[in-house]
Amino acid sequence: MHASAFLRLGFLALLLAVAAPRPAEAADAGQVVQLLDLPRHAALMRHATAPGTGDPDHFRLDDCTTQRNLSEAGRAEARETGRLLRAAGLADAAVLTSRWCRAADTAREMDLGKVEPFPPLDSFFRDRSREDAARRDILARIADRKAGDPPLIMVSHQVNITAVTGIFPASGEIVVVEVLQDGTAAVRARLSP
Repeated sequence: MHASAFLRLGFLALLLAVAAPRPAEAADAGQVVQLLDLPRHAALMRHATAPGTGDPDHFRLDDCTTQRNLSEAGRAEARETGRLLRAAGLADAAVLTSRWCRAADTAREMDLGKVEPFPPLDSFFRDRSREDAARRDILARIADRKAGDPPLIMVSHQVNITAVTGIFPASGEIVVVEVLQDGTAAVRARLSP
């Protein structure tokens, strides 16, 4: 390869590095709480640690014994996340959750406000045909958040959060998003458990 080809490749690599969107930086709980005070912002949280993948074949929504559930470590993660957010000044939040037991239990263990089910947060791991509707409804709910509304925390699953953000979150990870005027989500911060 000629030197000019190497220079062109180097220049192209530099251009791509400069133009590429930068990932949201890891945040601390105080930064997350500040962002959650802003309109059109919400925390998307993947449920805390629940060993395994997907759900058993005999899964039933109304029976937690048929589902993957939080481990004791997962319950402790959720409690610690709630403690960190309260210590950073989050007094009371609107907490929406998937109806899956591991997500609802994560939301309750955090103890950040009244927990309410929100079906668009339900996992679509087994039924990918629900992805577009779930993403649309999640984004619409966040976009409706006005100044002065309580902070919004949405506890869900990896597939749902990935559909909205493009990020594959760790168990218990929070991804703070802002819904832009064009209806897309911009990631503003991430908080690891």
